[in-house]
Amino acid sequence: METTTLPATNAAPFEFEVELASSRQVIGVPAGQSILHALRAAGIEVDSSCESGTCGTCQTGYLSGTPDHQDFVLDVDEQERFLMPCVSRCKSPRMVLDL
Repeated sequence: METTTLPATNAAPFEFEVELASSRQVIGVPAGQSILHALRAAGIEVDSSCESGTCGTCQTGYLSGTPDHQDFVLDVDEQERFLMPCVSRCKSPRMVLDL
């Protein structure tokens, strides 16, 4: 499976973990890789379309953690509950996704 990296402007210099609330599965997200691609590499399918943070197709809820929103879709209120895993990163060591 091909690994897609984020554009240089979105690449974070650190890795973090995402935990899936439904299964408690923990997935590492390497520096420079999107949450979406890390999920796919772990066999978790999330719908997506543009993969650039402009369409909203991959919108995913999160339960804890501090997202680094890089999308162009969510307003401030929505950012408190959702992120776009195609471009968002995490400012904390772990994020729990509502998946």
